[in-house]
Amino acid sequence: MKRFLIFSAFFLAMQGIVAQSFSDYFEDKTLRIDYTFSGNHDLQHIEVSELKKSDGWYGRRHNLDSLPLRGNGQIYMKHKGKVVYATSFSSLFQEWLTTEESTKATKSFENTFLLPFPKDEMDVTINLTNTHNKVVSELTYHINPKDILIRQMKPNKEQKTRYIHKGGDPKECIDVVIVAEGYTESELETFFKDAEIASESLFAHAPFSANKSKFNILAVGAVSKDSGVSIPRLGQWKNTALSSHFSTFYSDRYLTTLHIKDLHDVLACLPYEHIIILANTDEYGGGGIYNSYTLTTAHHEQFRPVVVHEFGHSFGGLADEYFYDDQFETQYPSDTEPWEPNLTTLVDFDSKWKDMLPKKTKIPTPIPPLDTEENLMKKIGVYEGGGYQSKGVYRPFYTCRMKVNEVSRFCNVCQRAMLRLIDFYTK
Repeated sequence: MKRFLIFSAFFLAMQGIVAQSFSDYFEDKTLRIDYTFSGNHDLQHIEVSELKKSDGWYGRRHNLDSLPLRGNGQIYMKHKGKVVYATSFSSLFQEWLTTEESTKATKSFENTFLLPFPKDEMDVTINLTNTHNKVVSELTYHINPKDILIRQMKPNKEQKTRYIHKGGDPKECIDVVIVAEGYTESELETFFKDAEIASESLFAHAPFSANKSKFNILAVGAVSKDSGVSIPRLGQWKNTALSSHFSTFYSDRYLTTLHIKDLHDVLACLPYEHIIILANTDEYGGGGIYNSYTLTTAHHEQFRPVVVHEFGHSFGGLADEYFYDDQFETQYPSDTEPWEPNLTTLVDFDSKWKDMLPKKTKIPTPIPPLDTEENLMKKIGVYEGGGYQSKGVYRPFYTCRMKVNEVSRFCNVCQRAMLRLIDFYTK
């Protein structure tokens, strides 16, 4: 045993010696790649649209070749065949593929990703996976950092920005931007107040409350020509900075933007990793996409819980824990373990919250009799229903912020998952 411990200590020490340094492969700059994802239910494609660059890199500078979560897609930067940076994501396109419309139509969706700028030539491979976690489309694009067609981005000097919270150096903290959508020039002060409410709401929840010093929150006053956002079911179409609208996939309360390039153009040269968009409307709704953005309405009475819930999606990769009985297609097949940390199909439950269960916990866990919110939040188990499906998918607690807005906090499993991400990005 002693010999094994000595060897383990030596191995860990050697790992520290050979661990790659950010400066070995990357400059202190950002490479932005604009992609188009296109296709239908049966066939999908990936195309590169444009490459851009800007000074400063505000993502992680450690754990470079590791993935904290798989997501529905992955990106790998390779130098001479060696992975030197990896990240993951989800996309609105992949969600659309689970709708009935995708069986009848072909569409394209914009996607933008920020990567560290390479010192030397590299290959960037991006892939999309289906609901069975199988790669269905993949593209490798060769990057030459000296390519004269990589467009240099310029900051928008007339755009108003304001730090809502400053935890530290942007290169050491997790940088979150809160972006105005549907606010006119005269309404920007209202936006900055709304951004303060969003920030307060986020830091009122664990694990963000205990890790406030690891975050920066920058409010970005993008100006819209019209006040409010588009509501198609009411025939209301507005001219706004990000062209967002309700009724995404014909779901009245699903609020998103398809104009991802415009979004990142608004943020050009600013320090950001994660995005929250506030819509200037009292209509109920929102949306959150892992490592893409959160979008929610700022003037509905449930603004505070909804913006936190949606950030659980976009930052934490958490799944919705509510469910229906009339979904077009199963998003979580019974033979595949979900990548999201707060759902399981029991295919690989060991990788989820099994280690947190008390001994002799029944699986599935019977729904407890109605009790106080606080007691329900303490009763961890394996409760059937989640990810929009009433059968075959299980959540860790009877209730949680990822299930209903009335719950005051994230459950312990969701908190642990997001704390692991915070540590991954900052330690």
